[in-house]
Amino acid sequence: MIEIKHLKKYFKDVKAVDDISFTVTAGQLFAFLGLNGAGKSTTINIICHALLPDSGEVYVDGLSIDHDMPAIYPKLGVVFQNSVLDPKLSVYNNLFTRAALYGLTKAQFKTNLQFLAEKLDFANLLQRPLDKLSGGQKRRIDIARALIHQPQLLILDEPTTGLDPQTRILVWDLVSELRRTRQMTVLLTTHYMEEAAEADHVVIIDNGRIVASDTPNNLKNQYANDFIKLYDYDAGLLKEITKAKLTHTVDKGVVTITFDDMTQVKQFLVTHANQIRDFEAIKGRMDNVFLNVTGKQLQGGSNG
Repeated sequence: MIEIKHLKKYFKDVKAVDDISFTVTAGQLFAFLGLNGAGKSTTINIICHALLPDSGEVYVDGLSIDHDMPAIYPKLGVVFQNSVLDPKLSVYNNLFTRAALYGLTKAQFKTNLQFLAEKLDFANLLQRPLDKLSGGQKRRIDIARALIHQPQLLILDEPTTGLDPQTRILVWDLVSELRRTRQMTVLLTTHYMEEAAEADHVVIIDNGRIVASDTPNNLKNQYANDFIKLYDYDAGLLKEITKAKLTHTVDKGVVTITFDDMTQVKQFLVTHANQIRDFEAIKGRMDNVFLNVTGKQLQGGSNG
């Protein structure tokens, strides 16, 4: 659905996008991770033709952004970081205007609006001006605007930052349903690691360059440690852990031990099975992956 080859975009001395290449397969949830300024939004703006690249090639569904944008636009739905809706228009008129730009008939608009209003829970907001809505309500309308014409490719640029848990669940339930029923492709940038952990493929970009690319599980296996948390255990076990020089911490009686992989976790549990009564084995997390790959902490959300 997306193919990017040797893409570059410089702003004077700043290499915003510095020779990146990747492919997004149709139907995938593809996560694009990086700190603010890493090059994510620049790449998205190039895909949408809001920015022109300095060099490289970008294809959407086999069509070139250099020559085929009129055919690409109907395939795209984009949720930008900031709203692009008219704050003085009602929710209904905002969505009707966007639908008209895509050439939807009144019947198509009515059907699509009814579906989205139900899924995103905004049927009671249709006649309210956008500037009278809460932040979470506005975000739901932004997402509805991106989906009103049933795009094949949905680009989500930090769509759930600052949203309450209920709204985030509504958004992701809808995205999951559309991927399942319509094979919609999703390109996601996010600061929430549990969202990235659900992706089919993750690319991490740092200073304009791709520094890691793989499935979440493979990235965790390569870059993140696994853990055991011991909640109820024999008193002598902590002395054995210390004597074995296992990396560990103790907080309010809970012992957290770090291992290289799950094989070591299993070996430890088998060896000390008679000394452990309550424990939790934890697979490496995406925030650990990001930190180990870039040396930086990605702020936002919980682990994943």
